[in-house]
This record gives sequence, structure tokens and C-alpha cells, in this order.
Amino acid sequence: MFRTAVGAAAAVGLAGAMSGTAHADWGRGGRRIPKQMISIQLYTLRNLLQDDLEGTLEALADIGYRTVELAGTYGRSAAEFRRLLDRYHLKATSAHVGFDGEDVDQLIADAKTIGYRKAACAYANYSTLEEWRAFARRLDKAAAAFRKAGISYGYHNHAHEYQPIDGIRPIDVIAECTSPRNVHLEYDLYWLVDAGADPVVEYYRRFGRVQQFHVKDRAEDGGWADVGTGTIDWPTLFRRTWIGPMKQYIVEHDDPADPLNTAKVGYEYLANVRF
Repeated sequence: MFRTAVGAAAAVGLAGAMSGTAHADWGRGGRRIPKQMISIQLYTLRNLLQDDLEGTLEALADIGYRTVELAGTYGRSAAEFRRLLDRYHLKATSAHVGFDGEDVDQLIADAKTIGYRKAACAYANYSTLEEWRAFARRLDKAAAAFRKAGISYGYHNHAHEYQPIDGIRPIDVIAECTSPRNVHLEYDLYWLVDAGADPVVEYYRRFGRVQQFHVKDRAEDGGWADVGTGTIDWPTLFRRTWIGPMKQYIVEHDDPADPLNTAKVGYEYLANVRF
């Protein structure tokens, strides 16, 4: 099945997802994303959360979100943040957690307190392949400790990991220098498209390791857009990557003018899109 899926993806490609405004009549099938699989990266609302943590969490719950991905706890302890999530009937299913120079045992303890079972390194950038290989070895070691504690630890991409260094892409160094048992991949789809990569081909290139999508749309000018208002053809992308273990569709926008409206637009799009 793996070879068949990879071959189909390579043959068909996803030119429609990489550029051009999505067609409203594409992908009108019966499949929908289950609402419990729709999340939001709280970095999208970081300014609001800093100013009014409880009110913003309540607003997300009112929109319909039941799961979130963390990017810090805004001055609260893990236990305090967990109580706030419980109060508003929200569940943290994942988090961005850096491991380099951190106490991994404490990170694992905090994850267990808050309750998320997936975490990811949000960013790394190096100028040489040897530095990338050394990073991958450290990533694998930390991820092994997370795995033993029942938490899957992964890597979240930007665009630069798809730009070759001496003919080799850093994303391939990460994948090949880490164990699939230890390190999963969280694909930020905006950055994949921005790098000129085909999300479907990349999904099947690392089939089984991609367990989270950052669903971030791309505007006509190449900037960020609210999900469903930009140029990425989400129905086609979702349909062609539906098989496999990927179970989280995480709304994100790096610099929204109105974060709560961005959250609302993203949730409603993902809850209603058919493919």
C-alpha cells in the first residue's frame, strides 16, 4: 500500500495546492474533518492571550474549538494552565516545546500535567549539513525520552529546511538521521508551499511520520491569509493526504490583524469543507 500511495502521489502531484486561487467546486465529496481533529496553534492569538488569557480561551471554546496546540503557558504553571483549559472544556493535544538546553525530564512532566500527547520542536536553522546532523542526533535523543514517557515528539518545518545545502535538503537530514519510532513530522503547509515543495509528494515521501498539519493559507502576494481565503487548494490537498496516521489539522496565522476572527474563519472552514 505504501508503494502504491507514493506512486500515485508522485504521478498526480498537487500543482493546484501550490498556486492559483482554489476553486469552490473542487472536492465536493461527503468527507469532512471530524471536529475533534480541528485545533489551533495558540501562537496565532499570543497577544490576546498575554492580555486576557481566560477571556481568550473562553472565546475559542465559544467558536467551537475543543483542542488547542500550546506555544507557552503565559506565565502560568503547567497545573494552572491545565485548570484553565479544563474550565473552558478545552484539551491541549499538542505543544511547541524546545528541547535544546532544556530539562527534558521537566518538559515531560509538564506535558503529562497539561495532558498533551504530542509535542514538536518549532524551529531550527543551521548553515552546514554537519550542524543539521548534530541537531538531528540531539533531536532523536530527546524524542526517545519523550516516547518512553508516552509522548510523541516531532519537528515543525519552515521553508529553509527545503533549500538544499551542498545538494542535500535539511529536512531529509532530519528525517534520515532520526528514528521514525522517535520523531514524527508536523508539516506547516504554508511553508512547504512557500519553499516550492509539493505537500502531497512530501507527505508520501515520509508516509507514516506526518502526524500533524499546520493549516496556514497563502495570500496572492505570498503573505499569510486566513484559512480558506487564500490560494491553497485545501480540498484537493486533504483528499490526497487523507490516508495514513495524520490526525490533527491545526489552524495558524503568524500575524493576523484580528486573531479571534482568524480563529473563527479557520474553524468554520475546516469544520465545513468537504472533500
